Amino acid sequence: MYKGIVYMLISSLCFALINICVKILSNSNGLFPGIQEYPPYELVFFRSIISLTICIAIIKARGIPFFGHNKPWLIIRGITGATSLTLFFYTLRNLPIAVGTTIQYMSPIFTILLAIYLQKEKVKHIQWLFFLISLSGVAVLGYFKDPKVVIEYQWVIVGLISAFISGIAYNAIMKCKETDAPITIVMYFPLIAAPVMLALSLINGFVIPVGIEWLLLLAIGVLTQMAQVTMTWAFHADTAEKVAPVKYFGAIYAVASGYFIFDEELGYYSSIGIVLVLLGVLLNTFFKDLKLRPKRN
Repeated sequence: MYKGIVYMLISSLCFALINICVKILSNSNGLFPGIQEYPPYELVFFRSIISLTICIAIIKARGIPFFGHNKPWLIIRGITGATSLTLFFYTLRNLPIAVGTTIQYMSPIFTILLAIYLQKEKVKHIQWLFFLISLSGVAVLGYFKDPKVVIEYQWVIVGLISAFISGIAYNAIMKCKETDAPITIVMYFPLIAAPVMLALSLINGFVIPVGIEWLLLLAIGVLTQMAQVTMTWAFHADTAEKVAPVKYFGAIYAVASGYFIFDEELGYYSSIGIVLVLLGVLLNTFFKDLKLRPKRN
């Protein structure tokens, strides 16, 4: 009954670890001397090339059709996934990790809203109130200023755009769940992202990794594979309304890592914003769980 939720919890933990590595490599505010600063598109390239290598090996070993069956939605999944991830890495670079991650976790809201039209799934009226609570949290993050944390509203907007595009990507995953193997769906992300991000990296000056940076980049790629596969399994196991909001638990990991690893303190308003976002999604999760339980006589 809860298989999809368990898969998504594992996926969100892997994504949280990825975000920590990305923050260290893109902008750690001098906390890790000797680590070079990488542009977001180069980090997407390294993440993609490692994931693509793993995917190709698995697909060949299993004898799965390489390009899959539902090609239009697979391509949409790849394009939207690559675009959303790049924008998200920019928000991680320019916002505190807890704030950037929380805004990105608006993607389950957009996933559900888009699923109303693309998947013909039903949403109860009270869920709109829960969605509004989460959106009000994002508004607090972008509008109110705290002396302890610098939040530029334009990066909040970029984060929302990234979350919306992620919602399209997740719906594309669901469109392919009856036609293609999870590993094929996962592969289309790096298949499209790798050449595009490599071109951007070469045009703008490729940063050559040294020392521990190789280990961090490898971790991003391996954890990506784990996160993407378990996320795909989650959407295969349950409906969008039940599974997608569980990604919000990653915000808890982000708050902890921001405080203990990156020395980022959350101010009064930013804390309220994060709580509102989490409150909205948790209410939605509990409501869906209650609604899906069989009635007792």
